Parts: sequence; structure tokens; C-alpha cells
Amino acid sequence: MIIALGSDHRGYPHKTLLLDILRSRGIQAEDLGCPGEDSADYPDSAFAVAELVASGRANAGVLICGSGIGMSIAANKVAGVRASLCFTAEQARTTRMHNDSNVLCLSGDAMDPETASAIFEAWIAAEFEGGRHGRRVDKITSYEKNHQIQE
Repeated sequence: MIIALGSDHRGYPHKTLLLDILRSRGIQAEDLGCPGEDSADYPDSAFAVAELVASGRANAGVLICGSGIGMSIAANKVAGVRASLCFTAEQARTTRMHNDSNVLCLSGDAMDPETASAIFEAWIAAEFEGGRHGRRVDKITSYEKNHQIQE
């Protein structure tokens, strides 16, 4: 399994903890920025992580900025990404089970790194249920494919 992670400066401490956890378990983690706590633009990491996930070169992604909102907005611009901003472990579990979420977005300001870790643990452990939820995700995917702007 490959997990891609990215943050801006306000999510950097959370990302560092998650990277350490994943690597300690022998899970391949790709750090796609930012490199430290100096100011960084969240779309740079959001697009890098989302593109890796959408291409299938990563199984899942995690993005962390101050609120989590900017990362969520940016990541969801990439076709094939279903990024979910979560503040509780239950939201994280449910979005994997019902929405087949492939990118988790977290707030660096609204939670401490340990809470972010617990939310991540719930998210990564959950599995998509399919069934009626699959039908709904298929509708989203179909809309996305049929409404892309042609260059």
C-alpha cells in the first residue's frame, strides 16, 4: 500500500506524525510537501497528492491545511478524487464506507496531531461497502466524466 501525504505549513506537524506512524508500520508513505513550517501554498500539495491517487500510483492520500477546507476544495478538482474533510473518527469511517473516499482532509488548526492520527486510523481501516453506496458513487463518477471541460 502507498499513502501520499501533503500539507501546508499549518498542517506540517500533523503530517510529520502521520508519516512516522506509517513508516514505523512498514507502509510506503510519499511526502509531497511542504518541507517545513515556512509559509506554503496548500494547492501545490493538494494537486500533487490528488494526482498521485487519481492515477493509481498511490492507494490513498491525506491532506492537511489550517482548516482542511482549502485542501478539500483543491483535491476535489482532480478527476477521480473523492476528498473528505473529517473532524471525527466516525465521519472518517463513514466516508470510506459510503463515499469510497480516497483522500482524507484534516484541519491543522482544529485538532492536535494525536486526534488527526486517530481520525486517520479510523479512515484507513474502513472499507467501501458498495451496494447502494456503489450506485451513488457511480453517479458521481459518471457526472464527473461527462462534464469535464475539454481543453
